[in-house]
Parts: sequence; C-alpha cells; structure tokens
Amino acid sequence: MSQTIPGQAKFVVIGAGIHGLSTAWHLAMELEARGTGSGKDIVLLDKTGPGAGATGVACGCVRNFYMTEPLHAILRHSVDVWEYDPVNLGFQQVGYISCGEANQQTDYENIHRSQNNAGYPSDLYVGNEAKNFLKSIWPDFKTDNVDVVIHELPSGYAGTHTVTAGMDRYCEQYGVQRHYGVKVTDLEVTNGQVSSVKTDSDDIQCDAVVMAAGAWNPQLWNALDKPNKLDLHYANGDINKNIDMWTYWRLLEGEVYVDKPYRTADDCDPPVLHVELMSTPVDDPATGKRIQDHFYTYVRYAAERVGKPGVQGGTIPIKLGPNATIDPYGHANDEYQADDWFADYYCATLGMLMTRFEGCRANFKDRRNGGIGAFTPDNVPIFDFVLPNAYMIADSNHGFKMAGVGKLVAKTLAGDATPDALKPFNFSRFTNGATFGASNSNCPWV
Repeated sequence: MSQTIPGQAKFVVIGAGIHGLSTAWHLAMELEARGTGSGKDIVLLDKTGPGAGATGVACGCVRNFYMTEPLHAILRHSVDVWEYDPVNLGFQQVGYISCGEANQQTDYENIHRSQNNAGYPSDLYVGNEAKNFLKSIWPDFKTDNVDVVIHELPSGYAGTHTVTAGMDRYCEQYGVQRHYGVKVTDLEVTNGQVSSVKTDSDDIQCDAVVMAAGAWNPQLWNALDKPNKLDLHYANGDINKNIDMWTYWRLLEGEVYVDKPYRTADDCDPPVLHVELMSTPVDDPATGKRIQDHFYTYVRYAAERVGKPGVQGGTIPIKLGPNATIDPYGHANDEYQADDWFADYYCATLGMLMTRFEGCRANFKDRRNGGIGAFTPDNVPIFDFVLPNAYMIADSNHGFKMAGVGKLVAKTLAGDATPDALKPFNFSRFTNGATFGASNSNCPWV
C-alpha cells in the first residue's frame, strides 16, 4: 500500500467498501485495456481501511429480490463480478429463496418476470407447489403461512472479510494507489467542479472524484453545499415537499449457533432464505408475549463469523432520522447496538420456520452488533454525477450485493456513455417525475 499521498491524481475514490474497491479495481482495468492510463492514475482513500463501514458488518447476502424492477439489471451485472473469481471474492452461489403470503403474489409474479427479462433466472412457485418446493429443500419447513415462493438461481452469499481482502488485492495488482488511515476533511469546488480533495494528511488535486463512502456520503454531500431537503416529483404528478435528502437506519443482524449442521435434504449448503409474512405476528415462544405484528427474517449459513456451525441473518432496520452519530461506526458505537428484543424476535422467527430451530434462543451469539446506513429520499440508490466531475455512489444500504456497480461506473469514468442499467438511478429523477414509489413491504430495502 502506498504511503506518500500524491499531490495530484486523475481520479480520487473515497471509501474502500464494496463500491469504492470495485470502482477502483475496474477503473484500473478499463484504463489499462483502453491504453488511456493505469491504476497509478487512481487514488483510493479510506479513513480506516477496507470494509471498515457497512461492507464489513453486512450479512453478505447476494440477491435480486426487489420490487423496484430497474434494480434487477444492476444485480445481473453484479453476479458477473461475483462469478469472476468466486474463491477470492468469497462467493457461495447457493441461490436465494424468498417466501411470502398471498397478499404479495402479484409482486412476486412481477419480480419473477422482470428478473428473467433481465437475464437473471428465477423460478416461481404458488400454493401447494410453493409448499412442496420448500419441503424438498428443508423437510422440517413449516409452510402453513407461505403462499408464494421465488427461487433465484444465480444468488447466494459472500464473506465480507474475504471479498474486501480480495478486491483490495486486485486494486494492488492493478497499481491503484491505496491510502488507508487517511481521512477526507473537505472537497474544494472551483467553477462548479471538485478541484481538490482535502485530507488530514495532504490535499490532492484531481480531475474527478468518486464518492463511495456509505454512511459518510452525507458529509461529502454537505461539503459540496448540496441541499438536505428535496421536493420529490412522481410520475402520477404527486409531489412530496421538503423531504430529507438522507435518512439513517440502524441495522439489526446477528448469529445463532446450531446443534446440528444447517444443511438441505440432500446435504448441501442451503440457499439464502428470506421470508416476509405481512399478516403473521411473532410471539415469544417462552413467554407468549407478542413481539411484533408481522414476520420478517432472513437467514443464511454463517461460514465466516460464528466460529462454529451456525446461521446468520436479521430483520427490518430501525429508522433513526436525518441525523446520526457515524463515528465510531458499527460494533464500536454504543448507541447503535441491537435492542434487547431483537434476539428474542429473530430466534422466534427461525423456530416458526423450521422445527430444527425451535428453542434456539439459548444459542444466540452474544456479541456486539450493529451498523447504520444512509438511505436516499425514496430508499433507492443514486448512481450519478452530482457535479460534472463528481460521481456519487449512494446505495441506500442496498450495497454489498451490488459489486457490479463499480464495474459500470468505471466504464462511465473511462469515457463511455452512462450504461442503461445505471440510468434509472440518476439524481434528477426527484425533480423530473421519476421518483420511485413505495413497495408492498414493511422493509425499506424491498
């Protein structure tokens, strides 16, 4: 890793999470392939190191279950990146299964159609076919409340530490100037463009900057003197006025040990499982007390963090509002640890899903956990130039799975027109009537 901060660079990428690493790596490859430069033209900055933000604490699911259909093409490109080197990127392509009640059947049908149209193969099961399909994978699955299922074939999960280390090595291999432990303090704007990136070490004159700082993106937004309130214009003519540009949400995820290996009926690593039962309440099996009036959980085999056989997952994040304490981040921040009810709720949902998880509350891994994300006004990512030479990757906490965004952004920075997959996520959508609407889900990610 480079030690001397250069005084000038063609490109400065801020943030070494999944997006910053992917952008720097793919941009270096693009410049080299086109004969227009190399990794030496790119400076990658992070105030801590690779994966120190949301990327490092993410559950690691790679999936395409979104009711916002333009996201399906983004994930098709992203799986191409995951498949490029699944070993060094830690990708386990086990598939992804989402389950819902009858009230979401139309949504599932639309998602299935859109995914397959985007080249992302998935299967749809309804009624008894859905129940039989689930039991063919998990014979102890309790299917009474499940009416519809999507099975995404290219999806899976990845180890967060593995992928950040792998992408960091690729950046090194392609000559990217990586500087970790360097904090960006300001962005200098001259004649409407970013002219330099100011750090707590030295300033860097630059031709272009990529803001891929996750929960810290709002700070960079403010450094550009951008508005923190917007009027949102929708296709039907509706306008929501004076809406916060950024809203922070607190994540709820954790791990549970298992007494027997978490495997499928044919002794394989199971698909990632996501279940939202909007009309099904969750009660504490020990006390009978109602914890929540709806069911939302996701779970995958925890191959990286538990230390012994276990599963990892979570539920809907908690809305904080337009202000939050970003530093210290994640597990180090006392303000944003999971609530006491989360372990009870998560373990109760697992027991409601499968017989094997009944009584698993005693096996919940007691550790600090937590992180926060900065969501956009419509909870959908922004991938766009916000100044002529300043590109913002604001994933609205959809990010880990979207490893392909950096590849698409790199092509744009290298001189191509904006790829079709990125066009719906422009910032101007809020004023030109293309703001995304609400989804039929209790979760802001869907």
